[in-house]
Amino acid sequence: QRLSIDEYKQGILSGNRFVLSRAITLVESRLPEDATHAAKLLEQLMPHTGGSLRVGITGVPGVGKSTFIEALGSYLTHQEIRLAVLTVDPSSARSGGSILGDKTRMTQLSQDPRAFIRPSPAGAYLGGTARKTRETMLLCEAAGFQIIFVETVGVGQSETEVRHMVDFFLLLMLSGAGDELQGIKKGIMEMADALVVNKADGDNIKAAEKARQDFQHALHLFVPPESQVDPQVFLCSSLRQEGVAEVWQFVEDYKKTTQANGYFAENRKKQNLHWFRSMLHYLLEHHFLAQEKIRKLLPAIEQQVSAGTLPATQAAREVMEAVWK
Repeated sequence: QRLSIDEYKQGILSGNRFVLSRAITLVESRLPEDATHAAKLLEQLMPHTGGSLRVGITGVPGVGKSTFIEALGSYLTHQEIRLAVLTVDPSSARSGGSILGDKTRMTQLSQDPRAFIRPSPAGAYLGGTARKTRETMLLCEAAGFQIIFVETVGVGQSETEVRHMVDFFLLLMLSGAGDELQGIKKGIMEMADALVVNKADGDNIKAAEKARQDFQHALHLFVPPESQVDPQVFLCSSLRQEGVAEVWQFVEDYKKTTQANGYFAENRKKQNLHWFRSMLHYLLEHHFLAQEKIRKLLPAIEQQVSAGTLPATQAAREVMEAVWK
């Protein structure tokens, strides 16, 4: 049963994890009545948000995101820092289901009283995050978490949506995973604030150092970042917890520099506008497809498109024109 707005608010502000989890479920719900309730709750909590450092973490599958997050997260919680980890799990294109197994990979961190881990399905939302990741992040900030990690699905170079919702974007890389030029291509790499060559241990140390040098050289080919902080490439062994402290020191230095030069605040303003426009596009699409005229027209149009008798571009124009007649 849904709690009242005040019950949600007081529970979250007091740091009640059970209430926080229920509030996240509320904002992720697709029921219209839940959406209205969630919007009112977020409006009440907005004055209590914005105080955390938001860090996005991404990388290809198998790069060791969960192991790295556990190592870095444990390093932070040992300093009595409260950490929220929002993980996004891929959803099946066939069944629509998600395993949501990231938490089971972070056995130590999941038992840490200063850490809160919440997995969410990506669903049909593109860009590596979930549809309600921003709202979930705000709830965690209101609950008093000082650092928020957003772990993306991990699908490749197009996974850049998380860059529009975090203060620092960390890209995990592997050495010896094929042509190094693949990682040098513009795309997600030019949006990263720092790169970490993970699994730099054992027989892989030399290959990891070679990859670090290659990536560091590649960064010089990109346009200088607006933050005025040049991205750096680090070596890390998450299993041995080596290099973790150096990575976090760079994140803290980045925060201080960008707060001093004004980029930190300006970036958050841009992100708020991006969030607004994304939600506006979503609501416009939902409202458009919900119109009775469109619902009646679509089946016949879709049948012609699937049969190959009507080009998709022309079909889309006909649907749009039907609205304005």
